[in-house]
Amino acid sequence: MRGGGAEGPSSSEVPERIHVPPLFHLCDTEVIFNLVTGMMNRLIAHNDRIPLTSASITRFHSRAPPGIKLEDYLRRILKFAGLEPSVLLLLLVYIDRVCEVHRTFTISSLTVHRFVIAAVAVGSKATSDIYCTNTYYAKVGGISLQELNMMELEFCGLIGWRLSCSVDILQRYYVNLIRTSQLYALGAEEVKTLTNDINVSEPKGQGPDPNTTD
Repeated sequence: MRGGGAEGPSSSEVPERIHVPPLFHLCDTEVIFNLVTGMMNRLIAHNDRIPLTSASITRFHSRAPPGIKLEDYLRRILKFAGLEPSVLLLLLVYIDRVCEVHRTFTISSLTVHRFVIAAVAVGSKATSDIYCTNTYYAKVGGISLQELNMMELEFCGLIGWRLSCSVDILQRYYVNLIRTSQLYALGAEEVKTLTNDINVSEPKGQGPDPNTTD
């Protein structure tokens, strides 16, 4: 804080980060929800500053940002569709896969809601034993069945039908999210074990360096 000669908070005033399990499938779904939405919000904040051109418009673009925040929208889907933690992490994997092939596509306030509901529908079918029908996903997502069907097909095309994902990749995304978070942390022994076992890569998604606060 500038002016008045005020000092910053002492180390004792800095809140301790919450320790979480070393493996994503042992982690509470709420923690993974917070990590994923935190990363996506950072991508949105960065990408909303990029000018939109006609060449970059896709079926996922809305004319204006929806009236519901990403957290509330994804929480609604989580509540009514019962998403597994792996599907939440898969959202970030899908973002990177699309952006690797289509450099002009970005996750922004205009694209994130439609992208999320399409990715949830596709990802749940590709990786989960139990999933909902498109009719149900469309109702939860607040769009028509026809619209979801078209977005699902376009989504699969954008991602080159690379819908499956190994546990190792999901684990790498999870560890990276923890390491860049200021809310959560891995224990010292857990970090040592993971450092030896996992080569961590960072989510990209056409966004900023993720070393910022969730």
